[in-house]
Amino acid sequence: MTSDLRLTVLGSATPYPAADNPCSGYLVTAGGTRLWVDAGSGTLGALQRHARLDEVDAIWISHLHADHTADLLTAYYALLYADIRLDAPLPLYGPPGVADRLADFLTHGERRSPVERAFEVRELTDGQRARVGALELTSREVAHGMPAFALRVEHEGRSLTYSGDSAPCAALTELATGCGTLLCEADGDDGEGVHHSPEEAGATATAAGARRLIVTHVGRAVGPGAAVTRAATAFAGPVAYAAPGAVFPVD
Repeated sequence: MTSDLRLTVLGSATPYPAADNPCSGYLVTAGGTRLWVDAGSGTLGALQRHARLDEVDAIWISHLHADHTADLLTAYYALLYADIRLDAPLPLYGPPGVADRLADFLTHGERRSPVERAFEVRELTDGQRARVGALELTSREVAHGMPAFALRVEHEGRSLTYSGDSAPCAALTELATGCGTLLCEADGDDGEGVHHSPEEAGATATAAGARRLIVTHVGRAVGPGAAVTRAATAFAGPVAYAAPGAVFPVD
């Protein structure tokens, strides 16, 4: 695998998958390391076009809404009861309570499902730093009306920031400062303080001094083309849409 930092879009639909687009999920790779970022509905299938689950080094989850986590349930069955064989549980970075949330869905009797046999759970905190193989990860808590985190991934001077789901906020702008690529949600106009509009995504990219903006999690009432056009009114750099299957080298 190339040592360059790359973003592969597994899916970007919200709040439910389209026929040709899973919900939120991304594969970030560099230096032989593979990080699965968000596990929305359908993304485990898309992931396997690029890597088996036992070739993934860790999973990182922004928040506990189903369009970002649902495929953790099927990943659990894959890790414990199918053809996947791991020497140790797969590291899972997620918001506080992620293990209990999974167990609530997976347990069907008096005995709690053994979530920790499948996943080595590491709960996120604001400002948390971690290293996964060749990747340096920094997480910041952002504004989504619930525990939610944005992520900055760095490798050999290259940097990618992912907003997760968030309204514009200082923590996200600080995290994205000077990044090569900002992958930012653009869920529409009526975010009620929990989402970016396309124009706000452009404004956040401008405020952070990002070199490139990729809009994702685009609201169905907006559409990819309109989201790119609207984001470009607030950001002078290149703007792209996170189309499923797209691969973006991160400069």
